[in-house]
Amino acid sequence: MGRLHAQKLERIDGVELAAVVDRDPSRGLVSDYKKILDQVQAVVIAVPTDQHYDIARACLDKGLHVLVEKPMTVTLEQADDLISIASQRKRVLQAGHVERHNRAFAALSARMDRPLYIEAERLSAFKQRGSEVDVVLDLMIHDLDLALALAKSSVTQVSACGFQVLSRDIDIANARVEFANGCVANLSASRVSQAPVRKFRVFQPDLYVSADLQAGRLRFVRQVNGAIEEQEESHAGGDALAVQMECFVKAALGKSPVPVDGHAGREALRLGIEVGRLVRERLQKFA
Repeated sequence: MGRLHAQKLERIDGVELAAVVDRDPSRGLVSDYKKILDQVQAVVIAVPTDQHYDIARACLDKGLHVLVEKPMTVTLEQADDLISIASQRKRVLQAGHVERHNRAFAALSARMDRPLYIEAERLSAFKQRGSEVDVVLDLMIHDLDLALALAKSSVTQVSACGFQVLSRDIDIANARVEFANGCVANLSASRVSQAPVRKFRVFQPDLYVSADLQAGRLRFVRQVNGAIEEQEESHAGGDALAVQMECFVKAALGKSPVPVDGHAGREALRLGIEVGRLVRERLQKFA
């Protein structure tokens, strides 16, 4: 992911890519991030999740703007600390929830007034990258964040189940999330599937929207004068990661608000941790 972030950043006007840091010298010219903290104004952190907090804290302490990949941290206490430091130093802390910048999701979100039911399915083949966390914090957290953004309400109840398949942690999970405003989200994630799937469906009283977030396709279904009308749209071809980078740069320059700030990253993390806890409790009960 760091390589992809670097490619997007170096194409943005007014941005100078000062360094790529990697422990592997074949991938980065600098092996220790501490050596470049006095040479830069902003950083993008795309390392394994268990290293997010230490690096992000060091960067914020130096007064740098920070974009950190999802999940933002391992614990809520770590997230709270980063949010506090960013606020004290008046620096940008942006969570890397790239699906917020997906063109299909943006078009879907613009049509939603009062979502009642959200259904998401996110499937992927098993990869070593990201396997330091469970499938909830690796994949489902994308849809947890999207559901939170759409519902715009506090969570009142969570139930979940899941299973271990190829790793020593949760590889398949399903979660049901209920919100105070009556909205319900049913989310499924798997990292042991053969083909990638990113389906997202939202229902409200006058509209049903089905989205293929990977292909950028939307289908709108509504009833008009007793007849069912369907409309399809294509929002393919966008580059969500590039848009995320551009938003980060604008926020760091004070030209626009942070699109997914530390508080939003913390909420998605909090919900992901709760889903993981419930899955583990269930697995232990039926072990």
